[in-house]
Amino acid sequence: MSEVQEFIRQTVTGNPVVLFMKGTAQMPQCGFSGRAIQILKAAGVTKLVTVNVLDDDEVRQGIKEFSNWPTIPQLYVSGQFVGGSDIIAEMNESGELLTTLKDAGALA
Repeated sequence: MSEVQEFIRQTVTGNPVVLFMKGTAQMPQCGFSGRAIQILKAAGVTKLVTVNVLDDDEVRQGIKEFSNWPTIPQLYVSGQFVGGSDIIAEMNESGELLTTLKDAGALA
């Protein structure tokens, strides 16, 4: 396993909620990442770790390979890949996201 893949694996498994995104939670650099952050904040996530893929091209490409998912942002909860911005929004609307986040102990 490459160093980048190991970094991703450790980040995903070592934190309850991880969002690989463009930019930061304070300053998203794309609309999809901004939408994902808004949804997670509105849900009350307190244990969110974000990784700015714009800081490292190897991480940007590596996360796509890790999840076999072509787009960013990517949300992981309890070490499991959840999906991108559209899936996060759909899960939020159905109430499934809140249940997933509660089960992970990621809410206040």
